[in-house]
Amino acid sequence: MTENFAIECRKITKRFGSVVANDEIDLQVRYGEILALLGENGSGKTTLMNMLSGIYHPDDGAIYIGGKEVTINSPVDSAALGIGMIHQHFKLVDVFSAQDNIVLGTKEKRLASKVLKKKIEEISQSFGLEIEPEKKVYDMSVSEKQTVEILKVLYRGAQILILDEPTAVLTPQETEKLFAILRKMKEQGCAIIIITHKLHEVLDISDRVTILRKGKSIDTVNTKESDEKRLTELMVGRPVNLEIKRPEVKNKESILKVVDLTVMKSDGSTALDDISFEINTGEILGVAGVAGSGQKELCETLTGLMEAKKGAILYHKENIVGKSPAEIIKLGISMSFVPEDRLGMGLVASMGMVDNMLLKTYSKGNGPFVERVGAREQAERLVKELSIVTPGVDTPVRMMSGGNVQKVLLGREIESSPQVLITAYPVRGLDINSSYTVYDLLNKQKEKGVAVVYIGEDLDVLLELSDRIMVLCHGQVTGIVDAHKVTKEQVGLMMTGADMKEVGL
Repeated sequence: MTENFAIECRKITKRFGSVVANDEIDLQVRYGEILALLGENGSGKTTLMNMLSGIYHPDDGAIYIGGKEVTINSPVDSAALGIGMIHQHFKLVDVFSAQDNIVLGTKEKRLASKVLKKKIEEISQSFGLEIEPEKKVYDMSVSEKQTVEILKVLYRGAQILILDEPTAVLTPQETEKLFAILRKMKEQGCAIIIITHKLHEVLDISDRVTILRKGKSIDTVNTKESDEKRLTELMVGRPVNLEIKRPEVKNKESILKVVDLTVMKSDGSTALDDISFEINTGEILGVAGVAGSGQKELCETLTGLMEAKKGAILYHKENIVGKSPAEIIKLGISMSFVPEDRLGMGLVASMGMVDNMLLKTYSKGNGPFVERVGAREQAERLVKELSIVTPGVDTPVRMMSGGNVQKVLLGREIESSPQVLITAYPVRGLDINSSYTVYDLLNKQKEKGVAVVYIGEDLDVLLELSDRIMVLCHGQVTGIVDAHKVTKEQVGLMMTGADMKEVGL
C-alpha cells in the first residue's frame, strides 16, 4: 500500500523558454515531519515552492496532497488545500494590529473583535505561540512579526507550512524560540518544509533533507545519518572545505574613525544614536544587530548617501561628513550594499555586466568617449572567478538570479581597489559554495591591507570571519568585542540590548 504523504511531487518539470528550472523533481513530506530543502542558487528550490503555493503551474508531473492528485492554479487554491507559505520578507501591514493582519482577507474579519481575539488566542496556545493581538506591527520585533505570519496561515487552516529562510534576521535566542514552535507544530501533525542555507540549523531542526542540484532532485537523506560535509557534497557535487580562514595581518593602522555619529531617519526618528568606533587596515570589523538596528543607515552615512546630524567620520584624519558619494569613492572608500531590492542600488537592471562596470569607472576615462574594453575584461574575469551564471556579460542583470546579482555587486566593488570596503549582507541569498567564495574574497582584501566592514546576519560566520564585532541595538553600540573571545549567545544577548558587563565580558 502506497503511503499517503502530506505532499508528494512526482516528476515535476517546469520550463522557462529553453531553461529547465525543475527537471522531473520528486519530493515527499509526511504529516508530523520537518523536511529541509537544500540546494545551490539556481537549483530550483524557489520554482518548486512557487508551484506548491500556486504562483507557477508545472509543465509536467503531478502534485498529490494527502494522497489525492490536485491542480494548484493560484495561491487561493493552495490555501484551500491547507498550504501556507511564510516568506522571508513579511507580508504584513505595518499600521495594522496583529489581529487585523491575521484576519485580513478572510470572511471572519466581520466577526466581533472579542470573538476573533478568542479564536486567535486558542490557536496561539495550541501551538505555543506568544502574541499580543492588539499590538501594532510597527512596534513589533522581527520575531514577533514572524509569529504573526505563522498565525496567519494557521488561522486559515494550514496543515502544510513552507518557510523560506525563516532565521535570516533572528538572534540565536529568537531562532531557538522559532524552532520550539516548529517542533510543537510538528507534534500537532503539521507538515513543514524549511528552506535555509544554514546547515547547522538543518541538522538541528529537520527529520529529513531533500537536496536539489541544477534543477534535479539528487537525494533525500535522514538528518540523523548525515552531517554538514555530506550535505554540502550532495549540493555541490564535489567536496567543499567548510573552514572559514581568519588570517592575521601585522602592522595594522587606524584608517577610519567614527566619532559621536548621530543620524536621523526621514520620519524624524533616530537611526544612529551617538555611536563611535574605528577600523584598522588589514582588519574585518563585523557588525551584528537585528534588522532595523541602524545597519542600513550606517552604510549610507559612511558613503555619503545620508547626512549626519552630528559627529565626524575621519578617513586618514580627514572629516568626510558632508562629502558627496563621488568624492568619497575617489578617496578610496567603496560600498557593496545589498538591499532587499538587489537592483535598487548600484546596478541598472536593464544593463549588462559590462555597462554596470562602467558606472563605476566611466569618469576615469579620457575625453568624451567611453572605453569599454577594460570593463568587458573585468566582467569576463568576474564571471570566471565568482562562478556567475549568465548567458553573457551583455545580458541585462535583471535576467540573473538574486544570488548572481549579488556577486556582480561585490565583484565590482572589489575591482575598484578600495582602501575601505563596506559590505552589507554580501552572502544574503547565496548558497554555501558561493558564500565561501565571498568569504575568501574578503579575506584576500584584508591581507592586502584593506579595512573591511562586514554587516552580516549569520552569527556563526561573524564569529569565524571577523577580527572584532560591533553590536548594534536600536541605533546604539552595546559593545565592540574580540571575535576570538566571545560566544554566539553573548552576542545574541547584546543584540537585544544587554551591555558587555551583563553578558560577562
